[in-house]
Amino acid sequence: MTEVRTHSAAESQALGTRLAKQLCRGDVLLLEGTLGAGKSEFARGIARGLGITGYVTSPSFTILQVHEGGRLPLYHFDWYRLQSADELYELSMEEYLYGEGVAVVEWPSMAEEAVPACRLRVKIAVLSDTERRFHFLPEGGFHALDWAALEEKA
Repeated sequence: MTEVRTHSAAESQALGTRLAKQLCRGDVLLLEGTLGAGKSEFARGIARGLGITGYVTSPSFTILQVHEGGRLPLYHFDWYRLQSADELYELSMEEYLYGEGVAVVEWPSMAEEAVPACRLRVKIAVLSDTERRFHFLPEGGFHALDWAALEEKA
């Protein structure tokens, strides 16, 4: 596990960009944090790091946004409004969780049983209006990451 602190939304996006350069096909990231913690900002950075140039919105009302055109597709989930994992299966969304791109899941606790065992859990803590602490916890054999590269400032 490693910890990285950011001091602005732009720094949180830059952290996501640095992480994305190390992500591989089939990777799953679970983003945990309170409302306003910066999960979507971090996901925007991941999109940029994958080479996705379009606007990246939070999929709060659609559950999933698919972003293509980069090195890998980004499957950006927001499970805040789910009642159970059954909703994901009804919508055939497991193909994206086990797909050819990178899956980023906001609010994974709403359907934890649906996520693959191999994943990177990212816990985001709000320290102040602008400061955030990111804890990275590889689980289930998630591949090695260059932690020093994540801690570098651009």
